[in-house]
This record gives sequence, C-alpha cells and structure tokens, in this order.
Amino acid sequence: MIIFDLTCAHGHSFEGWFASGAEFTRQKDADLVHCPVCDTADVQRRPSAQVRVRKATPSAEPRSAPAAPAPAQQAVAGLPAELVARLREVVRNTEDVGERFPEEARKIHYEETPARAIRGQASAEEVEALNEEGIEFSALPPFLTRESH
Repeated sequence: MIIFDLTCAHGHSFEGWFASGAEFTRQKDADLVHCPVCDTADVQRRPSAQVRVRKATPSAEPRSAPAAPAPAQQAVAGLPAELVARLREVVRNTEDVGERFPEEARKIHYEETPARAIRGQASAEEVEALNEEGIEFSALPPFLTRESH
C-alpha cells in the first residue's frame, strides 16, 4: 500500500491509501477519489517526504503494529478526531427524512409539526425556495453523513 498526501481544490488536506501510483491515477481519472470534507473530485497529490524502508531483518521478538483508530475516531482534514466523532454523533441523533427534507423543513418552520432535528436531501431549486421563504438550515459536509471513511 502507498499512502499519498492529497489536497482538494478548496484546500482541504487528507490522505489516501492506494495499491500503487498507477491505481491512484486510475481511480482519480475515473472520478473515484473525493475530498472527505466537501466531496469534490478535483483532488491532487501533495508533495510529501520520501521515506526509504529497508527490508526488516528477523528479530527475536515480533513487533505488533499499533491499532488503527476506529473510523469514527479518525481525524478528517486536520480536524481533531474527538471533534469529528462528536459531530458525527450529533448527525446520528437527527432524523433522516431523505427527499422529504424541504416538505418537513416547511412543516417545522410554519409550526405545522413539532420542532425536531432533521436531515435529508434537497435539489438546488428546493434549497433556493427554502432560502427565499426564510427557512434556516445548513448543508452537512459528506464526511459527517457517511458511515465508513
């Protein structure tokens, strides 16, 4: 595995693990590599330190690799892991209303239904209409709504 330091067009830095440099190129060309913060596919490799590793010599005591943090504990684009975990917990505690988001947001705004934390999807036209009606909401970055990273 090769770990590349990556950056997106919006300046978010992150790393990606690939089988080879050619595999990174193949996935990038197929728009499969996305920024975990803003979800753009406009991603480039950043220069990184080159480290040469010699083949390990057999030793009397095998070393164990440090345990990788659970996905919810991994830092994303420079944010502390604890903050990312807390933000994901907040999102998990919202009701996912899916494509009904504009309809449910209106019902809450006009007090036709009790207020509650919701999330879902809306088209660009629906977002514009909600904004024109003065309905406040925020877009969630994709890294908060995906289960695996």
